[in-house]
Amino acid sequence: MTGSRAPATLGRMVAPSLAFLGIAALVIVTPGPDTALTIRNTLSGGRRAGLGTALGVAAGQAVWTVAASAGVAALLVASRPAFRALKWAGAAYLAWLGLQALWAAVRPGIEVQRPDDRSGPGRRLPPAAAFRQGVLSNLGNPKMAVFFTSLLPPFAPVGAPAFLALLALGLLFCTMTLVWLTVYAVLVARAGDVLRRLGVRRLIEAVTGVALLALGGRLALERR
Repeated sequence: MTGSRAPATLGRMVAPSLAFLGIAALVIVTPGPDTALTIRNTLSGGRRAGLGTALGVAAGQAVWTVAASAGVAALLVASRPAFRALKWAGAAYLAWLGLQALWAAVRPGIEVQRPDDRSGPGRRLPPAAAFRQGVLSNLGNPKMAVFFTSLLPPFAPVGAPAFLALLALGLLFCTMTLVWLTVYAVLVARAGDVLRRLGVRRLIEAVTGVALLALGGRLALERR
């Protein structure tokens, strides 16, 4: 009897885990502000800046994971004033990043720089600044609170401590995000010699700038 129950129990545990991995992967690979910011920062500061952005995004998600596991994120979602304040702050930050990208696309004298070229101080984005941008852009998106509070609980194993189960699922999501954005950063950095040519660089800055502005506008206008 015990032997027959073991496969059934294992199946009940594996099926939700596979479903979570599938949903998480679909969400992560869908282009959004994190992807746009990673691409832009990689072009602006090379692979190290791209990796810094990826780490920053994952760190921001880790904060949301802890908040969702402890129930704080649910309180934020339930509080309309707090949710709106964070939404407007996040939209303003995305708009600011978008305007910076557009200015980089149109400003005169934009330099073509190789990843190992450290001349021209102030031209390249430092990894620390890229990390900070990744953290702030993720923490400024209140939809992450809604996402984590709605995605994680249905996949938590029955009988497991709620905080630890949600924390484990959230950190798994963060790790998957980090891996995906790291791949983006490495690929963009490898293609940097072509992408950093003057015309292509301006075009990508313009496209990412418009994308960040659009994402910020959508976040600001979105009704909850």
